[in-house]
Amino acid sequence: MTTITPRMFFGSARRAGGFTLIELMITVAIVAILASVAMASYQGSVVKTRRGNAKACLTEVAQALERRYTTKMTYAADAAATDVLPAVGCRTEIASFYTVSAVDTLTASAYELRAVPQGKQETADTLCGTLGITNTGTKKENGTGSVSDCW
Repeated sequence: MTTITPRMFFGSARRAGGFTLIELMITVAIVAILASVAMASYQGSVVKTRRGNAKACLTEVAQALERRYTTKMTYAADAAATDVLPAVGCRTEIASFYTVSAVDTLTASAYELRAVPQGKQETADTLCGTLGITNTGTKKENGTGSVSDCW
């Protein structure tokens, strides 16, 4: 009769393969550090993308105003108009992150547009803040960065 020993069930006396708790915790810590760096980089990219959309919208509204000036010889809207700016679809597309508006009333010969950050974009984009453009093509910003950083 064969005697059953614990060694028969568990193989040899050498150590079984696998990970220790310390090895697993080190791996989790490394993954967490990499994820936090990646998340910060991703959020920075989102802020830049939204800023790019606002710049594109400002340019689109400025082009619409130039078309108005070409046909009517004035940037100002008709007296019956409810919105002084031309109807441009991008204004509603970026409305949750930027509000595009005229700084003052549009005159016959001049305008200044601005894109004011809203919500999360307002707190996240301290570099550029409010973006602006005039009828002469002058670009503006009121954040901590320079015009060349933002435009």
